[in-house]
Amino acid sequence: ASSPKVLEAVEPVKLTSLQAWLKRGKGQHYVIKRLKQPLAASAAAQMELDAKRFIGKPYDLTFEWSDDRIYCSELVWKLYKGSAGIELAPLSKLKSFDLTSPAVRSKLKERYGSQIPLDEPVVPPSALFDSPLLETVAER
Repeated sequence: ASSPKVLEAVEPVKLTSLQAWLKRGKGQHYVIKRLKQPLAASAAAQMELDAKRFIGKPYDLTFEWSDDRIYCSELVWKLYKGSAGIELAPLSKLKSFDLTSPAVRSKLKERYGSQIPLDEPVVPPSALFDSPLLETVAER
């Protein structure tokens, strides 16, 4: 059997061994979550196929809702939605977040200039982590 892998949206989207992925985490802390209702075998097979089309895509620093570049929580959300029709969390808009801190304003200006896409759909990692459709199955 092959060792477990993590599909991660870094630069670029790739499969990383679970052990290498854990070593990068702060204190090697992790939380593993799964759907409370397991995926049908056909949906799981479709998700595996769909995941392959994201491999090699660049990381999305501007959080655009396209498939050209992908960020971490966007990858997970799109795989569940596209493969199984499951929305793990509602989408938000960039303008729904507190964008007032100087650090955030500076980063927004750096990434977008004066054209900040306030109506762009986004899914923050915290929304996935807090999804009522998921349950924690392991943590360290």
